[in-house]
Amino acid sequence: MTDRALDADADLSADSDLPPVGGGGRKKLLVLAALVLLLLLAVGAGFAFGLPQKLFGGGHSAAQPSPEEKQTPKQAVFFDLPDLLVNLNASGKKASFLKISISLELEQQTDVPRVQAVLPRIIDNFQVYLRELRAEDLKGSAGMYRLREELLRRVNDAAAPAKVNDVLFKEMLVQ
Repeated sequence: MTDRALDADADLSADSDLPPVGGGGRKKLLVLAALVLLLLLAVGAGFAFGLPQKLFGGGHSAAQPSPEEKQTPKQAVFFDLPDLLVNLNASGKKASFLKISISLELEQQTDVPRVQAVLPRIIDNFQVYLRELRAEDLKGSAGMYRLREELLRRVNDAAAPAKVNDVLFKEMLVQ
């Protein structure tokens, strides 16, 4: 044999002592993917808790007034309506009644005389609407929400230009 052949045989035997090349690549890929996923979760959590805003000047901008510049919240103005007692629309022989106490939240104090001036119209609108309801219409929070929205629409139509922000139920009894 020649020296070249011996050198080639020695190179092959030296290479056979090394572990296979492709075996550890899969584990490295999984570890790398896990690290990338962990990094993405950390960045997402940082955005969720407002970290970029805190780090990069999330203070008060020129467009937003500082807490000292904010106006004090408006004082709520409430107007109590007289209690209403109506018989509900019933399909059977048994009559159902609704007794309801309502308070109106007004936009400003100057709206009180306007609401008082049209109070008979407001009560009439409420009475006409409430008499068409059935006891089933008032069940659950969805029924209460629909009632509140409908009464709010009717009172704003009757009391315009006065603005009513909300209809508040103080008492409601269905019998």
